[in-house]
Amino acid sequence: MKRFLPLLATSVLALSAVTAEAKETIRVAGNFATEHSSSLAMVKFEEELERLSGGEIDVDIFPAQQLGGAAENVQAVKIGAIELMWVGTAYLTRTVPELEAIGLPFQFGSREEAFAIVDGPVGAALDTKLADEGMTSMGYMELGFRQLTNNTRPIESVEDIAGLKIRLQPNETHLATFRALGANPVAMDVKELYSALEQGVIDGQENPFAIINVAGYAEVQKYVSNTGHFFDFISVISNKKWFDGLDADTQAMVNEAMATAIAYQRELAAEQDAAGLSQLEAKGMTYTEVSPELAKALRSQTAGVAAETKARLDPALVELLDAETAKLGM
Repeated sequence: MKRFLPLLATSVLALSAVTAEAKETIRVAGNFATEHSSSLAMVKFEEELERLSGGEIDVDIFPAQQLGGAAENVQAVKIGAIELMWVGTAYLTRTVPELEAIGLPFQFGSREEAFAIVDGPVGAALDTKLADEGMTSMGYMELGFRQLTNNTRPIESVEDIAGLKIRLQPNETHLATFRALGANPVAMDVKELYSALEQGVIDGQENPFAIINVAGYAEVQKYVSNTGHFFDFISVISNKKWFDGLDADTQAMVNEAMATAIAYQRELAAEQDAAGLSQLEAKGMTYTEVSPELAKALRSQTAGVAAETKARLDPALVELLDAETAKLGM
């Protein structure tokens, strides 16, 4: 009997190892801070999926650029090095230019309008474009209305933007918008942004209030304004080959867990955005409210950018976008 016990223990350990190996493990990468609403939503995804699967699916989350910057994460998912990521949609536009259709200047008047577009036929059409590039869209979270910060002067007129060296995401429409305002836009990965601001390599940047707050940009920026020039999304993307290889039940569980996480994030994002500005002011940033006159001038100066962007995109997608926005009275 004594000789049997070690054999039994060895067998149990071996069985445990086989069971562990049989588990599906999903690696999820993102560049957002751990306290950002999108990172918290990924924790919700992990909890939901492990609950739905009875613990048979493990989710390993890597926020805050632990697996590289945004551009690196895009490539890692494309080649299947990681299974899933959440990333600012702008980082996908060089792979799928049609995504620029939902990143036009002053396109949306509210978050409700924005989500009505990406949750409908336009979003479905964009998902098809992503699939063609080997990526499966799992849905859209809120990044939010983007606001301008800088270290040079308060923004009280269009002329105050002229000449500023502003970091933007690598999105051609976004870059063209700031060129139209007379700025010197620079495409830069987010992993380089804080140090570039700290060292004075650039004058400013643009992000939603919540991002400016949790990323610590108040430490290296003086002025903030509610320009709201773009409404931005966070795309949740998986490697298509990996997702297609899952059995139907597992796909259903992944989709259900992600839908729960995205709904949670959208609600939390709105709360964080509402609180973000007051937190930035409390940290010492000078806030300058955009006047109705300035808002009108910004829209007027960038009006041609949307037309130029649409002219180089798939005409069928542009027609669909125009039809859907007309339904919303936009």
